[in-house]
Amino acid sequence: MKLLSGPLRSAAGKVLRTTGLVSSPGSQPSPESSFHGHHYLRHNQRRQEHLASLGLPIAGASVLEVAAGIGDHTTFFLDRGCTVVSTEARPENLAMLRQRYPSMDVRQLDLDNPVDLGRSFDIVYCYGALYHLYRPAEALAFMAGCCRRMLLLETCVSYGDHQAVNLVDEVAGDPTQSAVGRGCRPTRSWIHHQLRQLFEHVYIPRTQPNHEEFPLDWTAPPPPATLLTRSVFIASRQPLENRQLTEELLVQQVRQG
Repeated sequence: MKLLSGPLRSAAGKVLRTTGLVSSPGSQPSPESSFHGHHYLRHNQRRQEHLASLGLPIAGASVLEVAAGIGDHTTFFLDRGCTVVSTEARPENLAMLRQRYPSMDVRQLDLDNPVDLGRSFDIVYCYGALYHLYRPAEALAFMAGCCRRMLLLETCVSYGDHQAVNLVDEVAGDPTQSAVGRGCRPTRSWIHHQLRQLFEHVYIPRTQPNHEEFPLDWTAPPPPATLLTRSVFIASRQPLENRQLTEELLVQQVRQG
């Protein structure tokens, strides 16, 4: 495995910044080696610390976890007494999910071409997945259709006030990336607009996780070909009385305390 330092390119040839794990030529990384490197372990810790700090009403909820990978986020909800249905598109990741959680409901689900699950959930959890899709609008509509209370969404985004999806090529052979080799880097404005069409309330946390991929100043893009940039969104059916959240699409955030 090696760290990807070169840029991804959009369908129009535009260079988009990236940092991620990809396989060396001729190799086929295993799901465990891909998801359990230092980069991913640290990244997951910072994201879940931040989610816990928001004080959201999660305990005891029914949860749909989409694009679960090998289930490194799943225990966040199990430890809070939630009932979890965990889904994943890649067969090799599904096999590990089922091995790690033999008593849990684990299903195959491709968010670019989702199928009706036959039920709804209090919470839909989509962390680190939307940007690996080439049909993100359809995926958001599917998740909203399954969601009774809250959608918890974290994704890589592009800078800019305009609304754009920004399709990109990804490495299909990497278990952490798009299974079909096509993803996106939507602007925050695009995501915010889409969620406002699907939910009554859309919130942005005032804080960002303690990780360099989560910017604090959205008016000052970093140099090209540096880090991925990420943002967190909370979409809700009911208003959330929470001082850590705002319905304004903030351009200045602060680091989680």
